[in-house]
Amino acid sequence: MRGEICVGLGSFFSLAALFLLIFMQLGQINTSSLPRSIAMVKINVSTYGEALAQAFGDPIQGLYTSNASLPLEAQDGLRQLYEWGMYSHCAYVVPHEGICSNSSAGYRFTPYDAITNDMAANYSAFTNAIIPGDATFRDSGTLGSLSNSAYYLLLIGTITTALAFVLGLTRHTVTFLAATVFSLLSTILVLVGAAIWTSIVKKTESINAFVVGTPPSSIPLGFAVTMGTGIYLAWIAWACLVLAFIPYMLVSCTYRG
Repeated sequence: MRGEICVGLGSFFSLAALFLLIFMQLGQINTSSLPRSIAMVKINVSTYGEALAQAFGDPIQGLYTSNASLPLEAQDGLRQLYEWGMYSHCAYVVPHEGICSNSSAGYRFTPYDAITNDMAANYSAFTNAIIPGDATFRDSGTLGSLSNSAYYLLLIGTITTALAFVLGLTRHTVTFLAATVFSLLSTILVLVGAAIWTSIVKKTESINAFVVGTPPSSIPLGFAVTMGTGIYLAWIAWACLVLAFIPYMLVSCTYRG
């Protein structure tokens, strides 16, 4: 009975982790309800225009677009909200109206390029002057490389989680041992992938503290980076994998069959 309980617990937590990782990867693949609600990171730039207007003392015209169907990165206008998933990013003029980039494996998180490429040339020039070149937010090479690495770690972690779940259903010493190995591998991969994404967001959040103007009249720049639900799903999946590994390990050491 104790062996059956261990197998049941391992399978339950592996399956839970697998579902969480699959949902995480659905984020921002399109603008329908479920993918729209999941993102690795969100960037709100809705107050950037106000900051520029106050800093320059002139009205800001043509910075944003209200047309949700215009293509991204074509200098057609800034959107209010940008959200990144593992395969693409989407931009929204209002919370439920937006458009997504083309999806690709190993999609790179390059927020500065994506946002400034939506702006007209004059506003991207202003932004280049305001945000210094050594700011982490502008370091597309590093951010892109880190997010690309995290993608493959989480993808492989999802695959090994599925293998652990399937192998754990077969009652044999060898398959229980294999399930334990894959469960441990999944735990490590998801841990590192989630940690990398968390580090990416924490680094880019430094843009939140940027201001325009001179004291005492300086005001926030208007870029607000926040962590998305996708990273939380990855961390919860990691916790489930830890809880799955323990019973798999116990049953692989004690089962005889």
